[in-house]
Amino acid sequence: MRFIYVMDPMCAWCYGFTPELEAFLQAHSDIDIEWVMGGLAPDNDQPMTEQMRATIADYWHQIEAKTNVTFNHDYWRCNTPYRSTYLACRAVIVASDLLDNGAEKMVNAIQIAYYQKAQNPSLENTLIECAAEIGLDEVEFVHALNSEQTQKRLTQHLGMAQQLHVTGFPALFYLDDNNQAYPLALGFCTFNELAQRFNRISQ
Repeated sequence: MRFIYVMDPMCAWCYGFTPELEAFLQAHSDIDIEWVMGGLAPDNDQPMTEQMRATIADYWHQIEAKTNVTFNHDYWRCNTPYRSTYLACRAVIVASDLLDNGAEKMVNAIQIAYYQKAQNPSLENTLIECAAEIGLDEVEFVHALNSEQTQKRLTQHLGMAQQLHVTGFPALFYLDDNNQAYPLALGFCTFNELAQRFNRISQ
């Protein structure tokens, strides 16, 4: 069975979706899942406005109320937040090239750093720490992270998200034998909702 998962490692709703996705994947064997970086926010070195900080901080509380995850809200006190996720997306792409299941491992490392340890994945140093935690060589990782090839790969990922008409994350698609993509999730949903949709489509 083949799936495409379009997401962003710094998307809070994707973090909320993680337990639901993991439960769904564990319920099915022989799954091939392609992780596509949808790119929530382009590279930007300007700190978030106070209004944006307040808006996103409020989202975290809403997501906690609706999902099975918790956030370390100290992030907003301990960091200078940037509306910039493309670097984290490139880090996932690099990890996918260098390590088996590297995309999933890097996403998990980034989400833990960001949402549980109150670290800032918009910064290269945070991503280097994440890479080390999943066993990547620091020099090799940094070189690939800043390479033109990785930027091209991100552009390809963004293009695939556009082709699938993804307008928000998380987005999970099932691919049939004819490469027809069927949406299972366009936004947050529960394991039960995923399972019901998949059963309808795959019959």
